[in-house]
Amino acid sequence: MSPTHHLSLRTLIAEDLETALRRDPAARSKVEVALLYPGVHALWLHRIAHRLWTQMPALRLLARMLSEIGRGLTGVEIHPGAVLGRRFFIDHGMGVVIGETAVVGDDVLMFHTSTLGGRTMNKGKRHPTVGDRVVIGAGAKILGPITVGNDAQVGANAVVVKDVAPGSVVVGVPGRVRRRARRAEDDPIDPAMFI
Repeated sequence: MSPTHHLSLRTLIAEDLETALRRDPAARSKVEVALLYPGVHALWLHRIAHRLWTQMPALRLLARMLSEIGRGLTGVEIHPGAVLGRRFFIDHGMGVVIGETAVVGDDVLMFHTSTLGGRTMNKGKRHPTVGDRVVIGAGAKILGPITVGNDAQVGANAVVVKDVAPGSVVVGVPGRVRRRARRAEDDPIDPAMFI
């Protein structure tokens, strides 16, 4: 994952717009994305809240307030402590939850009602670490301090509570590796993940 703290918010926002245009075939223009995409709005609010959370600890309450406002406006809940990589795209957004100690890599695609959540109320690392170029299907739940490796795909409604090897396709409840992912350059999503 590329760190984002050294990049300006303006650079990240421009990159987020480009990512939405590239990842969503329904997107027609940057103006449309900027005005009408709640997943992108949630990401932008998180980027501001995360800077407050990490760089100005005295303003953590403000960061939490901003994240709660974002949840109310977008239906996406992202704790300001979560670390999100570059070119992250939340498609449709509604119902997405990303916990405080979650770490999300670069070029990750996450669909609606999916969760990066905890399985304990203990302090410390309790949310997943998601590698680069991971696809998380609608309704998927990735729970606990586990790792989802680079290029993995998590199927719709899967419940994952164990580490996922890089390049794997995980489906079902509980999540099981179905096979290694096959990817084409022009279609990064394996249709098997929706079975």
